Amino acid sequence: MTVQEIYTYLDGLSPFATQEGWDNSGLLVGDFAQEIEHVVLSIDIDEELIESIPENALLITHHPIIFGGLKQLQFNQYPAKILAPMIRKNITNIAMHTNFDQTHLNDYVATEVLGYPIIAKEGFVVYLGVDEAYETFAAKIKSAFGLPHTRGVKCHDHIRTCALVTGSGASLMRNIEADCFLTGDIKYHDAMEASSIGLSMIDIGHYESERYFGEVLGGYLEKLGLSVIISPSKNPFTYL
Repeated sequence: MTVQEIYTYLDGLSPFATQEGWDNSGLLVGDFAQEIEHVVLSIDIDEELIESIPENALLITHHPIIFGGLKQLQFNQYPAKILAPMIRKNITNIAMHTNFDQTHLNDYVATEVLGYPIIAKEGFVVYLGVDEAYETFAAKIKSAFGLPHTRGVKCHDHIRTCALVTGSGASLMRNIEADCFLTGDIKYHDAMEASSIGLSMIDIGHYESERYFGEVLGGYLEKLGLSVIISPSKNPFTYL
């Protein structure tokens, strides 16, 4: 099966045209005409992953390894340090980032990981019906994502509705119409702003909330008869 055939299938599953303007999803490395036998799924790309996968494979990642325009390729610096061995091994890369968030990942995390019903959806944001005390809800979130601790902003004693954006979605908080907002990468000033507008928040971690990417996409690709390897992507953070 060619890269083009797989790309067309992915585009039908989660249209690349729906990605955000700042995003860089799509074919980033490789040739549409290349024949593919092995597909590897991963959130990110690192040197260890490139060493471990077979030559001539298709690597489908959640995060694009190339975000902005490259003005130089210094092979001792990121991302060229990873791109060089990819090219040597003829590894193709397709990124499915914000398009996949909108069509699949947020919905999967809401229903399959957290187990709450989706009551509304607006682009990236899915709204969940909760109706639980804040402490009870926070404890369930901590357990579901395997978080080392609960970090959040408490503006409500009882959570009736909750908004969810996997990855990093704090910039959307002023558009949220719910008691609580679940997202990752919540910064100090995000917490201050949330407190000022009366929005409870719980930080669900960037990696922790997106690590299901391969699990979700793998099931669809296996229907094509492809050999699919789901890489156990690593969290770049270490909790002590």
